Amino acid sequence: MIPEAEFVGYDPLKLQPEPPEGEVLPAPPPAMSPYWSGIYIAASTLLSLTQGLGMNLIATNVAQIQGYLGATNTETTWLIAAYMAPNVSLSVALVKIRSQYGLRNFAELSIAGFVLISLMHLFVTDLQSAIVIRFFSGIAASPMSTLAFLYMLEAFPPARKLTVAVCLVLTNISMASPLARFLSPSLLEFGQWRGLYMFEVSLAFIALAIIYLLPLTPPPRAKVIEKLDILSYLLIAIGFGCTAVVLVMGRLYWWTEVPWLGILLAIAVITVTTAVVIDLNRTKPLLDIRWIVSREILHLAGTILLFRLIVSEQATVATNFFQNLGLLNEQIAALYVVMMVSMVVAGLCCAAVMKPERAPAIHVVALIFLIVGSYMDSQATNLTRPENMYVSQALIAAATVIFLPPAMSAGLTSALKRGPVYIVNFFVVFLATQSLGGLLGTAVFGSFITIREKFHSNVLAEHIVLSDPLVAQRVAQLASGYGRVITDKALLNAEGIALLSQQTTREANILAYNDAFFLIAAISFFALVALLTHLGFRYAAGKFMAPRVTGGLAQPSS
Repeated sequence: MIPEAEFVGYDPLKLQPEPPEGEVLPAPPPAMSPYWSGIYIAASTLLSLTQGLGMNLIATNVAQIQGYLGATNTETTWLIAAYMAPNVSLSVALVKIRSQYGLRNFAELSIAGFVLISLMHLFVTDLQSAIVIRFFSGIAASPMSTLAFLYMLEAFPPARKLTVAVCLVLTNISMASPLARFLSPSLLEFGQWRGLYMFEVSLAFIALAIIYLLPLTPPPRAKVIEKLDILSYLLIAIGFGCTAVVLVMGRLYWWTEVPWLGILLAIAVITVTTAVVIDLNRTKPLLDIRWIVSREILHLAGTILLFRLIVSEQATVATNFFQNLGLLNEQIAALYVVMMVSMVVAGLCCAAVMKPERAPAIHVVALIFLIVGSYMDSQATNLTRPENMYVSQALIAAATVIFLPPAMSAGLTSALKRGPVYIVNFFVVFLATQSLGGLLGTAVFGSFITIREKFHSNVLAEHIVLSDPLVAQRVAQLASGYGRVITDKALLNAEGIALLSQQTTREANILAYNDAFFLIAAISFFALVALLTHLGFRYAAGKFMAPRVTGGLAQPSS
């Protein structure tokens, strides 16, 4: 264990207030040895996966869990909504909480709460209690990603915190989804749905030991929380939470069919608007709304949100495509391994080359990977199997990892230039685009696939008429398998028609997923064109405005 005294007084993200004039902060600690750097990187990786698996193990296994709880698929999905409702906004408050009450106290209490909530999952026997516990699990898990981020920063010198460290921690966070799907079959076989929670509890206990054995650099405490901060945060939490519930459940209940979806959206608009009005009229607001809506930050937020929508293809569309073909997680396991290997390689490559001036080039590469991968997937048929998507999904996985670090590094750099208080503002932008953006992507593409499936079903149904000799022949072929057990020709013919209808629905689903893959490729293409156009204008403007030297005097170029 490293003596904690070595780490007192220096904050790796410089979140502490600026020292009074004439005073200086304590000198940073000496560079950490490679041995301890490796330990801190491993600790960050474990914390990232603990938080990510806790969130994804349930989302991945809704169909298996609903049987144990005696609930429908829609009812079981409330477990995801209950988890995300508090989780999407809590990191906003945690930045100030750790600054005021101390990083050590923050870390110890948060991990203890996470372990306690994880243990409570083992005693769940019905849907109602499961929903309540998942709500508190979303609260308890929120600090875990922050701690994972801080442990990774601890392992690197200041020059590499916003490059290498950011790349590695975001790679770890991205790997949680495919890893959860890869591990789920073995965990379910070991202990059914309790096997999922036993694994989560085990990780939580290991994380608990790590937090107590490995200290983090504590910033000096400062009173940064004001009374109106509490009100502003509660309003933001209600608004973000209502929005999360709508995005998770809207596709299942359908957007215009139940009135409470509209009521939740109205509450979200009212509460967030009220929080904005309050902060606009404060001298020390929780959020600097004017900075958040500045052109630079809106451009950053729009870029991250668009990319988050696009990469939801891997987590949602591709996996659901194979599940609609009847494949289970264990049959897709090799594809998840390919995704994870691609993520690790891409993350390491990004860490090796990432510099602020290379961010546009990295984004261009990521978008090209997305275009190629999504277009390849759009050619899928009912004979497509996971091995046919190894290359395309590897490209998409690599794009998922390499796009976000340069954008996040740029946002953090911009926030740090304005002062420590702007870290909170950046986290709001980042969370809104990541957490809510991910839910929005799932909702948008899920709804798009549903609409397109209905369209293709209607088109295919128009061509299925028994007067067509090919259709009649296909019905007879499908019915022939039941000829030994069904002697009534009318019933046998009806069975053949039912089987043909099932095949028609399957083909309609495949066409709908192909449309979704092609839509993602099209959006990525237009994003690439917009990025290249923006870079071209910026290059042309810089060249046009660059001074030239004539007779010893610098003059604007014509």
